[in-house]
Amino acid sequence: MRTSDSLRKTYGETLVELGKDNKDIVMLEADLGNSTMSAMFGAAYPDRYFQVGIAEQNMASVAAGLSLAGKIPFINSFAVFATGRGYDQIRSSVAIASLNVKICGSSAGLSDFGDGKTHQSIDDIALMQVLPNMTVLSPCDAIETEKMAKAMVECDGPIYLRINRNDLPLVSDPKANYKIGQMTEMVQGKDVVVFATGVMVQQSMEAAKILEKEGISIRVVNVSTIKPLDIDALESFCDGVKGVVTAEEHSIIGGLGSAVCSALSNKRLPIEVLGVQDRFGTSAENYSILLKNFGLESEDVAKKVRKILADN
Repeated sequence: MRTSDSLRKTYGETLVELGKDNKDIVMLEADLGNSTMSAMFGAAYPDRYFQVGIAEQNMASVAAGLSLAGKIPFINSFAVFATGRGYDQIRSSVAIASLNVKICGSSAGLSDFGDGKTHQSIDDIALMQVLPNMTVLSPCDAIETEKMAKAMVECDGPIYLRINRNDLPLVSDPKANYKIGQMTEMVQGKDVVVFATGVMVQQSMEAAKILEKEGISIRVVNVSTIKPLDIDALESFCDGVKGVVTAEEHSIIGGLGSAVCSALSNKRLPIEVLGVQDRFGTSAENYSILLKNFGLESEDVAKKVRKILADN
């Protein structure tokens, strides 16, 4: 039985599977196909695979044209390049017209540990969720990645999907139904609710085990759709708790924490935001070193929970 898997590989395999029956799916790549795994689609359907080179702006514009021609284009690059380099074209040609273009930002967050600050995306959620008409997805594992890729094809309109570079533990239920916009309770608890996304879901679940030994009960909720944020569900998960913690592998500015704080501004609940402070990433020998350096481990989640309870 698998305990972990690659989100990138799952994404590539799922699009190949979907492409068998849906001939409208086309794939565009900015010279990183062997890393984003879009190359899998290219090998299976070379006539529907477009390698544009290191030209993310042009890739977004071409995708807009393909969408207007009735295709379902997926554009692929590292998250920092897919969102940053092509931002103007995504905004002007895709989001304003609300075209059916899917954007896959691979190696998101700090997960490209070896290439440092130029390749690490701690601002991609902020860039994408500020755009009207844009849906923003952040899977916690390969199981959820597969479900999201399938849902993206069925959902009309621009969607951004951020994918971790590394193999992650499988923590979501493969048998559970999935729909864009839903939040999923991963751990039941009553003292504090932790809203987490991406790799921080597993870290928060580990924090729940740490805190349980201290007699502290936390509710862990996987917020895999950052936008649109289900405000009713968000508020319902806050019922009965003493405070809220948000956890994300993204800047504390403009990400999940900012969205949750805004949505709960009418609630009298203390909120602690855990994420990357106002700084760029850095290179490291491995991913675990970076998570520790940036304070994104299970113990860091536990510290935020303890602070909430100590201040109450």
